[in-house]
Amino acid sequence: MLDVPLLIGGKSCPARDGRTFERCNPVTGEVVSRVAAATLEDADAAVAAAQAAFPAWAALAPNERRTRLLAAAELMQARASEFIEAAGETGAMANWYGFNVKLAAGMLREAASMTTQINGEVIPSDVPGSFAMALRQPCGVILGIAPWNAPVILATRALAMPLACGNTVVLKASELSPAVHRLIGQVLQDAGLGDGVVNVISNAPADAPAIVERLIANPAVRRVNFTGSTHVGRIVAELAARHLKPALLELGGKAPFLVLDDADLDAAVDAAAFGAYFNQGQICMSTERLIVDNKVADAFIDKLATKVATLRAGHPQADDSVLGSLVDACAGVRIKALIDDAVGKGARLVVGGQVEGSIMQPALLDGVTPSMRLYREESFGPVAVLLRGDGDEALLSLANDSEFGLSAAIFSRDTGRALALAQRVESGICHINGPTVHDEAQMPFGGVKSSGCGSFGGKASIEQFTQLRWITLQNGPRHYPI
Repeated sequence: MLDVPLLIGGKSCPARDGRTFERCNPVTGEVVSRVAAATLEDADAAVAAAQAAFPAWAALAPNERRTRLLAAAELMQARASEFIEAAGETGAMANWYGFNVKLAAGMLREAASMTTQINGEVIPSDVPGSFAMALRQPCGVILGIAPWNAPVILATRALAMPLACGNTVVLKASELSPAVHRLIGQVLQDAGLGDGVVNVISNAPADAPAIVERLIANPAVRRVNFTGSTHVGRIVAELAARHLKPALLELGGKAPFLVLDDADLDAAVDAAAFGAYFNQGQICMSTERLIVDNKVADAFIDKLATKVATLRAGHPQADDSVLGSLVDACAGVRIKALIDDAVGKGARLVVGGQVEGSIMQPALLDGVTPSMRLYREESFGPVAVLLRGDGDEALLSLANDSEFGLSAAIFSRDTGRALALAQRVESGICHINGPTVHDEAQMPFGGVKSSGCGSFGGKASIEQFTQLRWITLQNGPRHYPI
């Protein structure tokens, strides 16, 4: 069992009132981590520590910040086994956590490369002798709120570019992966960023609303970034707006996967299976809607069903498990209800869908219609539905018939045709002849509609985590009208 204290001002500490909560393995029920349950005063202390550390961190030369972030990336990869040890919190496969560490370390390296790319500009002025500049400067304390499903990637993303831009950070850990999120903070602390530069707060699930509201309301917190569900994202956005604080939001998705009539079906099947079922479909970019031209739909679903039947979900440490566990048994109950609703209204369960506790076999459905909940609701599980259409325009219409707009994919041998469609898909991300699940540290990552606003990643993050300021220098006398 892992003991998980708070990280405030460079020190590991219990909650002020000594309270803890436990996170259990969803498959075995065993306690994985015993976690400090922060009080409101602990939240205040974390922000105060970040505020106290801000002047020195912001004043560091950019190459010094780069050096420390690169050291953190190396240390994160060196401690990969510690992150994998904590995978029991979510029931994920070890290879998923290993990939998380690799990409998260890449995010730190990409952020390090950005420390010298935070540029301003000189703007011509109509005032004689006035030298006008637009400068980007650090904001202050950034609040990052990260989820459990890709815990190393998404929590590191909440920190990396804010730090590169000269801000200090408070990370509010997920209640479902607190040990992993706390370990990220420890890695950054051990890499020598400095006391208070990164602070990590964990809280009991029942305390989350009060802790989040307290953190956002703190005057020292200048920016908020949140990755998670659209439902909670709306709450975070409303709280941030109440306090006039910009919020970067990456929310839910229901990714469409378009298969045109000239597609390479074998390549499309491989990408669809990966995109729909990897990590049990618990990824914001997971393929949920397979939108296939009627000319090839029957052949496509037959090939995909054969593939899905080979993807066994089971205990993450079992030799024959390809997929791991859902985050908890409640997720299985919720997802099964979506499947039952669709089947009850006439859809066909092609393969899979069996649930035993937190273990759910990957499901593929055909004949889903707008009257069924699965047509619109995000399943956030190992479920994909086939939707059929005649011609590119029909497929595009189905793809855009969703409140979500995060990731999308189009398969076609005619790349010009696919590119023209990609520019009309209502999503922040679209991959041609590739899966909907794809992330790289340097790419702009964000959605539209109910999938959020703003972008993480590389240069796109600079605008989110700096304050643009107008500064002038007057050379010589200036005329005034009075």
